[in-house]
Amino acid sequence: MEYEMNRKTNDPGLTLIVGGTGKTGRRVADRLQAKGVETRIASRSTSPAFDWHEPGNWNAVLEGVSAAYVTYAPDLAVPGAAAAIRRFVDRAVAQGVTRIVLLSGRGEEEALACEQIVMAADIEWTIIRAGWFMQNFSEGEFLGMVLDGAITLPAADVPEPFVDVNDIADVAVAALTGDGHAGEVYEVTGPRLLTFTELAREISQAAGRDVRFVPVPREAFARAVQESGAPEDVAWLLDYLFETVLDGRNASVCDGIRRALGREPADFTGYARRIAARGTWNPANEEVAA
Repeated sequence: MEYEMNRKTNDPGLTLIVGGTGKTGRRVADRLQAKGVETRIASRSTSPAFDWHEPGNWNAVLEGVSAAYVTYAPDLAVPGAAAAIRRFVDRAVAQGVTRIVLLSGRGEEEALACEQIVMAADIEWTIIRAGWFMQNFSEGEFLGMVLDGAITLPAADVPEPFVDVNDIADVAVAALTGDGHAGEVYEVTGPRLLTFTELAREISQAAGRDVRFVPVPREAFARAVQESGAPEDVAWLLDYLFETVLDGRNASVCDGIRRALGREPADFTGYARRIAARGTWNPANEEVAA
C-alpha cells in the first residue's frame, strides 16, 4: 500500500528534549539541530539541571519552550512516574508549552496511565509507544553480554518486534516539527518478530563470532543486577519487564512508523550489520559506536 506524506514541516520554536542524553533523546536533538530548530537539552547534567524528583528547576527549564519531547527515566512503568508526569504536564501547560511528544512503552499498564494524563491536557500531543530497542544490545544494558558471547536473560524465547531507536527519533522529529501528528498514538515496532535465540543468531552472523541466548532464572538475574551496582529503580524495572511485559503480549508488528513517516521500519539485520561494521561487538575494541 502506498502512503503519501503531505505534512507540512514547521519550526516549532524552542524545543525541550527531556532526557536529551539518552538513546532516543540525543538522536532527536541531533535531528532537530540539523533542521535549524532551537533546542534545549534537559538532564541532570545540564544547566539548568532537570531531575524528575526535583521540580524546583522546572520553571527555568521550561522558560520560553513551545514544544517538548518527553522521556521518563528509567521508564514510565516505575512507581511514581504518573505523578511526576502529571506535575510536569501541568507545569508545561502553565508555562506556555503547546506541543508534547511522549515516549511510552508497549504493553505497560502504568505507561497507559501516563499517556492518559498527556492526552487530557490542553495541548497538542503525540504518543510514541515503543517496545524493545535494538540498541539495547549495542549501547548500555546488554552490550556486555554480547561481548561475552552469551545474552543471559530471564526470558522465555518469546518473539519481539525489536525497533531501531533511529526510527523512533525520526517519528519524534516529525511529530515535533510537522502537521498531522497531533492526537496520534504511534505504536512503533520493527518489521518482523524475532526471538532472543534468533536475535543472537543475527548478531553472530553480523559480528562473525558466536553469540548465544542463554535463559537464566529470574531470581539469579535480579541478584546479578543488584550486585552490579545498578540503581534501585533500574533493577526494579528490569525485574518488572521480565516478569510481565515479556510474556508474548507484544508479539505483533505494528504500523506506527509507516503511518508517521510513510516508509518501512528498519530491520534488525541491517542494524546488526551496521553495528558490527563499526566494531562495537568486537571484544578487542573498547570503542562503543552509536
